[in-house]
Amino acid sequence: MIEVAGDRLKVKGAMVIASAAELREAGESALVNGASVVDLTDVAEADSSAVAVLLAWTRIAAEKGQALAIVGVPQSVRSLAALYGVAELLPLS
Repeated sequence: MIEVAGDRLKVKGAMVIASAAELREAGESALVNGASVVDLTDVAEADSSAVAVLLAWTRIAAEKGQALAIVGVPQSVRSLAALYGVAELLPLS
């Protein structure tokens, strides 16, 4: 589930394959409407699809010429991004 408040897109719950398409679409809408901070503090579970969603959101922000910050990143997501060699492509804080 995604909540949007001002420029903050907050993900709550799981970022797993079952929710990946819905999260990507909801996040894209939020980014198009001005969100520039992705907050993952309340992510309870994540798999490799979380990395794919974050890459998609990063691409969307870049296409808009918009800076993006990803905060509150769970260690599991950091580890997966490093494992796949894409950590440097994500604006993780």
